[in-house]
Amino acid sequence: MNTRLRAVFCDHLSIMRGKYLPGSKIGDDDTRFCRSVFGVHYDKDLLPAPGSMMMEGLPDMELRWREEDIRDSWEADTRIVIGDLFDTDGTRLPLCPRGALKRTVADWQARGLTPKVGIELEAFAFVHDADGKLIPYDSFGGVVYGTGAFTDPRGFNDAIWEVADALGFRLDMITAEYDSPQFEYTLTFDDAVQAVDDIVLFRQMAREVALGEGVILSFLPKPIAAAGGNGMHINFSFTDEAGANALSEGGQSGPDHLNYLAAGCVAGLIHHHKGLAGLIAPSGNSYDRLQPASLSGYWQNWGGDHRNVTTRVSSEGGAKARLEHRMADAAANPYTAVAAVLQAARLGVEHGYELPPKEAGDGFEHTAAEAGVAPDLATALEDLSADTLLAEAVGQGLVENHVFMKTAEVEKTAGLEPEALRDFYIPYL
Repeated sequence: MNTRLRAVFCDHLSIMRGKYLPGSKIGDDDTRFCRSVFGVHYDKDLLPAPGSMMMEGLPDMELRWREEDIRDSWEADTRIVIGDLFDTDGTRLPLCPRGALKRTVADWQARGLTPKVGIELEAFAFVHDADGKLIPYDSFGGVVYGTGAFTDPRGFNDAIWEVADALGFRLDMITAEYDSPQFEYTLTFDDAVQAVDDIVLFRQMAREVALGEGVILSFLPKPIAAAGGNGMHINFSFTDEAGANALSEGGQSGPDHLNYLAAGCVAGLIHHHKGLAGLIAPSGNSYDRLQPASLSGYWQNWGGDHRNVTTRVSSEGGAKARLEHRMADAAANPYTAVAAVLQAARLGVEHGYELPPKEAGDGFEHTAAEAGVAPDLATALEDLSADTLLAEAVGQGLVENHVFMKTAEVEKTAGLEPEALRDFYIPYL
């Protein structure tokens, strides 16, 4: 078969959608999709969501890409590219999550700062039993930080690593998590858009390679009720115009040496804590994960080397200074989630929000935090709608579409037991 092009984008539900185009199209830079895909839900229901134009004839939108962004794929005789979404009149589509992140980067660059991002993804592995039922992968002897055959007897992570290396994904690590069979995948820091491009393609590649090994890899926030949850931790820093890490001042950083930028970012994330949840933890299943004493980003707090806070300030200084936000999960579109976190941080810097004291409790039995996130998705969406400043920063059109679709999701998943709720999402997440 001649080399073909897989042109893709990550949609409002964090699902990768795209087309296969013939090799003759590799020299092109656009293709069209139905805009009303932004009204399609997990169960294939088509809804009149804001911006989707379902009731206006289901018109086209354009996916446009740059030739230099085309890369080799894990599929034979295939190259792959991520693009931006535009209206057919050439204007950027307000619903495009990648466009929202690009606007966010531009907002920071207007301040002379370039965001750098590193993302940690957690996932559980499943297999089908003889009756076709989905069950946890039998990682006999799997333990936190486990390596080798007892942790991954089929070696599906070896297959993922081999493909990642061949394609130039810069893996920072693959490791076993606390709850077996759970694994963490981390890529190295990069410019924000490049980092998110890499993580969404890596996630798709990992799921497809694992499937070839007979494993269903799920990034769903809480696929096993009795086990821990899957997060999408967003680590970020900024380089200034001289190329230095702007979170570090005079070589000092960390929770006891916050400069104005770090303090402002943390204060913004604290201030917009509740509104953020509706965007970056956007499934009914997310709130099974977001619970007190769960190391999940529930509490409206911050600290240093403390895994029971939502915003964690690295104790590493200099070039490695960074902030880690621990609330998001992969039900969120990664472009939207990173844009939302960076915008909340920017609002903190620009509005001078007050920074509360860092967390002094253990986060299990005692916490100084007075508030957490909403108890469910419906309430989180109310919090998001009330946070008009955050919604405007991320993009009003995108947020309105999101709230509509996620409100429908609340209705669709109402009353589902944990296993049925998992099965609603797991083919996609």
